[in-house]
Amino acid sequence: MPEAAGVSEVVADKGYHSNETMVDLAAVEVRSYIAEPDRGRRCWKNAPEARDAVYGNRRRVRGKRGRRLLRRRGELVERPFAHLFETGGIRRVHLRGHSNILKRLLVHVAGLNLGLLLRQAIGAGTPRGLRGGVASAVCGLIGRFVGLWSGLERLLTRFRPHSARVAALWSHRPLQPAI
Repeated sequence: MPEAAGVSEVVADKGYHSNETMVDLAAVEVRSYIAEPDRGRRCWKNAPEARDAVYGNRRRVRGKRGRRLLRRRGELVERPFAHLFETGGIRRVHLRGHSNILKRLLVHVAGLNLGLLLRQAIGAGTPRGLRGGVASAVCGLIGRFVGLWSGLERLLTRFRPHSARVAALWSHRPLQPAI
């Protein structure tokens, strides 16, 4: 039986870069593409395994694939969150209670992710992006969904069960007690 494929590569920003992280990732054979913060000249006299892990990461980050992965991370992760915090106003949100702020953040991020899914599925993720040819495709998609839903509803009402117990569940009315 083939083993399940695990994580083989990690791409992160420089806040996650540390000797311990690099050594741990190298120990589990995960290729790291983590940007390295500017720490100046390092002394590796007492940490040869950390040196090897950091130098391997540095070599991968400076390569063509590493630059491409870090650029893609910036586009897919950093840019949407920057937009969320600045344009979305999450940075300046004032609500009572930490849980209320988390709820607001959750709704904003859900909307952001919905936009990403729409953009990937139909080519538009904003109302402004629905102009033109994409709008007709979306209307056709919605029309098909409504038609499918109404057909399913007609089919279910045609074959409605006649048992008193199931009929009561179907109509959401409480069942009358037997006398």
